[in-house]
Amino acid sequence: METRAAAKRRATAPTQLEIQHLKKQRVVLAELPNTPNLIQSPTINEKKPHSRIDTKSLKFQDPNLVDEPYVSDIHSYLHSMEMEKKRRPMVDYIQKVQKDVTANMRGVLVDWLVEVAGEYKLLPETLFLAVSYIDRFLSTNPVVRSKFQLLGVSSMLIASKYEEINPPDVKEFCYITDDTYTKSQVVQMEADILKSLKFEMGNPTVKTFLSMYSGMASQDKKIKNSQIEFLSCYLAELSLLDYGCLKFLPSMIAASVIFLARFIIWPVVHPWTSSLRECSGYTSLELKECVLILHDLYLSRRAASLSAVREKYKQHKFKCVANLSSSPSIPSSYFKEE
Repeated sequence: METRAAAKRRATAPTQLEIQHLKKQRVVLAELPNTPNLIQSPTINEKKPHSRIDTKSLKFQDPNLVDEPYVSDIHSYLHSMEMEKKRRPMVDYIQKVQKDVTANMRGVLVDWLVEVAGEYKLLPETLFLAVSYIDRFLSTNPVVRSKFQLLGVSSMLIASKYEEINPPDVKEFCYITDDTYTKSQVVQMEADILKSLKFEMGNPTVKTFLSMYSGMASQDKKIKNSQIEFLSCYLAELSLLDYGCLKFLPSMIAASVIFLARFIIWPVVHPWTSSLRECSGYTSLELKECVLILHDLYLSRRAASLSAVREKYKQHKFKCVANLSSSPSIPSSYFKEE
């Protein structure tokens, strides 16, 4: 026997054909009715709202998206964040804070961390964050020479936990130092870094802005994107080696990297386009000092003894971009606004 309620439900229930049709229709969450347990078929002539954003288009690398409001807003937000005092290292901390650490020691440590990142196949973002933590910590805390490498591995450990899906274990970071430090020492230094930085671990780096600018670097030239992207990454990692680059904002270094990468590949073409100027907010004249430092790094006029980054980008998987030749000087006309 069938109850009245069951008979009513059976009479109002959709047929199997209707169910199959409904399954093929994707229902937007915003269009779902408030009535519970009700399957509603969308009206055939119903128009989709124009305000809906296609999340698949959220790619900063696409040069056609530069004028989209959300890209501009994201860039403005990141730019304001990079200028916050709590996220910026002192540009002269070695002279004013450190007594036992030199600029050369810093370069050697960063160069070694590049090898560590390669050994454990860590993301580039992890490396840039780790160096950021090191500089911010050294801006307020004097470190003795014997604990300098400990600061490096502990910063890499924190950055790995922040960026990596499967970060290396603490024991791995002890092992990479040839067991110079114990697990408890690494953990203690990790705690000291976190306290000193007040747990503000997520700040934009050169890699953050480079991801936004790199898509526009080759939009008007017939060349494989991979070459200019690898060259840009190479120049960005070279910037980590130089203590003098601390005075530049990450966004300025990223813009300078794109400028120089374009110059190396197309030396007879003005490297700074109106689109790049509009996207980054920097004129070629504003980039001049940073570009010249990066150019000196590329030609080994600076940090010539540091080889890890250079050897890394001589590999075929990075298109051997470290072997690309470059003019010894950049025309002064490229730093004049048209």
